[in-house]
Amino acid sequence: MNNEQSAGFQAGQAKGQAEEKSNQLMDKASQAAQSAKDSAQQAGQQMKASAQGAVDAAKDATGMNK
Repeated sequence: MNNEQSAGFQAGQAKGQAEEKSNQLMDKASQAAQSAKDSAQQAGQQMKASAQGAVDAAKDATGMNK
């Protein structure tokens, strides 16, 4: 293999490694985004449950639940 072929081979290897690293970073970013979405949904569900509990407590206190 001459120097030109060797340089081309090394450039190809570097490109492949960069693409793989990019794919790994994109996967991590996607996982982080999904985790944030899941956390936000869970927080929203907890807030909804708390609000419903407050409404029920107010209805009980005012006798509107009877």
